[in-house]
Amino acid sequence: MTDATGSAEPGETPTLSDLLERYATIRDTLQGLEVERDELAGLIKAALLAGEHAETELYRATLKTSRRVEYPLDRFRETFGDAAALEVASIDRKKAEALAKAGDLDGERLKDLAVVREVQALVLQPKTI
Repeated sequence: MTDATGSAEPGETPTLSDLLERYATIRDTLQGLEVERDELAGLIKAALLAGEHAETELYRATLKTSRRVEYPLDRFRETFGDAAALEVASIDRKKAEALAKAGDLDGERLKDLAVVREVQALVLQPKTI
């Protein structure tokens, strides 16, 4: 027999159905919380980008900027040709740079193609540290 949370009563071994029911409940709860977290993060990030400040008793919200180098497919293909573009498929940065390092691509020309994107990540900084 299970209780209201889908768990077996104390002293009973939960059935596989009990375990599945509890697992599904936890999974559904986590998914809902992740959606809410992502929505809240988006609102907070937008406010911080607009110059606002946010903090609680325990945390201060800041934005951490990270950069990711990408190579636009069309420009890469124009510069290095179809065979090279196929070789790196989605123009994976590490693969493209490996080809340049191996001498198969001109490293300077590859560097000139690079596009750096900035991505904002929400960071909670503990105030006590």
